[in-house]
Amino acid sequence: MSIMIQQSAEIIRKAAPALHPKIAVMLGSGLGAVADLLDETAALSYSALPGFPVPTVKDHEGSLRTGHVAGVPVIFLKGRQHFYEGAGFDGLKIMIRTLKALGVDILILTNAAGSLMPENGPGSVVSIKDHINLLGSNPLTGANDDDWGPRFVDMGDAWDKRLRGILQDCAKKSGSRLDEGIYAAMPGPAFETPAEISMLKTIGADLVGMSTVPENLIARHCGIKCVGLSAVTNMAAGMSDEILTHAHTIANAERAQKDMATLIETFVQEATKA
Repeated sequence: MSIMIQQSAEIIRKAAPALHPKIAVMLGSGLGAVADLLDETAALSYSALPGFPVPTVKDHEGSLRTGHVAGVPVIFLKGRQHFYEGAGFDGLKIMIRTLKALGVDILILTNAAGSLMPENGPGSVVSIKDHINLLGSNPLTGANDDDWGPRFVDMGDAWDKRLRGILQDCAKKSGSRLDEGIYAAMPGPAFETPAEISMLKTIGADLVGMSTVPENLIARHCGIKCVGLSAVTNMAAGMSDEILTHAHTIANAERAQKDMATLIETFVQEATKA
């Protein structure tokens, strides 16, 4: 695994030799156009990077883009591989540890999510303040690689409080509302049942999706700070009469793209000042 991380990092450095990014952004379902913020210097398919996980889900492009946002060097990861795709977590570890090897210390994780909050309907953007891992698995299970992080990881600040504060300041500057919520990761690929949503409400969840938590765990293990943004695509099962489909998810995520792009652009500038 370490060899593939070194190889992937070297390929990226050769493609963008003058770029020294401290921030990376992972884009979820229906959010690929947020990468249009980028003054692009290089584009690489995940398949060209040793060990990178190649997505199989429609609308997850599977490409790494490098360049600048408002003059700040940034890496965009267009698409992700999900737990339900059955490939395990090794590829995700290689991807995120490659970011660490390149010098990234802030990872913005985005996703499309169902909302359990009536005040945050489709098209809204919510900041993740904490998460609940209900995947039934953890990417840090197994032998620990001490070169990347400790056996036992403190998750008390899994979603960095200081960076979340910067996000809130950015939202205020743009005159937009940005609530915070707790994200529950479910294994998928089936959408949740109304009974499962009732359970999630009981244990304190505000958002539900099928990703993001594994990336956060791997990033925190190797010392990368995280912030998260969910594009709300639907009210969770039982909270409306909508029939949930992937096409529905993509369409409503696209409604949130503009607000998310504005927020990320401002955040990138402010976070690098702090």
